[in-house]
Amino acid sequence: MAIIGVDINAAKSILERGDLVAIPTETVYGLAGNALDVDVVAKIFKTKNRPTFDPLIVHVDSFERLSEFTEELPKKAVQLTSVFWPGPLTILLKKKAIISDLVTAGLDTVAVRMPRHELARELLRSLNFPLAAPSANPFGYISPTSAQHVQQQLGDKIDYILDGGDCGVGVESTIVSFENELPVVLRLGGISIEEIEGVIGKVEVNSHSSSQPKAPGMLKSHYAPKKRIIAIDALNSETDDLSTFGFLGFSKLDYRFKAENQILLSETESLNEAAKNLFGSLRTLDENPSINTIVVSYVPEKGLGRAINDRLRRATAK
Repeated sequence: MAIIGVDINAAKSILERGDLVAIPTETVYGLAGNALDVDVVAKIFKTKNRPTFDPLIVHVDSFERLSEFTEELPKKAVQLTSVFWPGPLTILLKKKAIISDLVTAGLDTVAVRMPRHELARELLRSLNFPLAAPSANPFGYISPTSAQHVQQQLGDKIDYILDGGDCGVGVESTIVSFENELPVVLRLGGISIEEIEGVIGKVEVNSHSSSQPKAPGMLKSHYAPKKRIIAIDALNSETDDLSTFGFLGFSKLDYRFKAENQILLSETESLNEAAKNLFGSLRTLDENPSINTIVVSYVPEKGLGRAINDRLRRATAK
């Protein structure tokens, strides 16, 4: 199994020899490798069992590093990064040839972000290459928000997990593209639509998933537990045996399910708290041997609630 620790130099050494390390970010834990080495990038896809048509996010430690592998930044991209970097915002930019087509799934744009987590930033500052780092989990499964989550899923495939504690945001970054200078939110995430529009004005929001995504995390079915999972509006309480059902709710318990089989994301109705608890709560229900079906209810469709509901819709997608 992987070593779990806080040794930046150990993580640096592994990455420099061309292997992979799990790293903490404020969103979820990432499976990181040298973004400029095509063999290392291929190893990321293989380790995650991730299809190569699903592009990766490249992580940097400073705004200045972007010029090494991206073209000129659109004005609104500069405005957003000046406010939300470091943080859970990813931008799509025209790539230079130094970034392989494997990273971008053949697209001419690369997804880039600067994480806020200090351990990740310290590691990035110590390296002379950026890191490609999708979520550190088998493809399609619940994203990891702690070092132990990574150990349970990929601990036998990597050498080191850099332990930064529990992730503070808990859902992946918001992704924004700027084709023809028009900002489009391709993936809902840790920065809300309201926050983005407060900086650059009205944006278009991608309303559909794709089997040939323009950016990471756009596939229709994703973030799913191993057990059967359904939305509460698909529940048939007249025919289903609810004694074996688990329930993931927002702030209130549902009397139809056993109390011990229920988890609330935020009893105080905090969407920030709900986002932080989302993936960990899904895991807990998925690992409960007395549960064979997970029922989820949606949260208010505002702020981070949009990103939470996006993940729940993908998790329950057929």
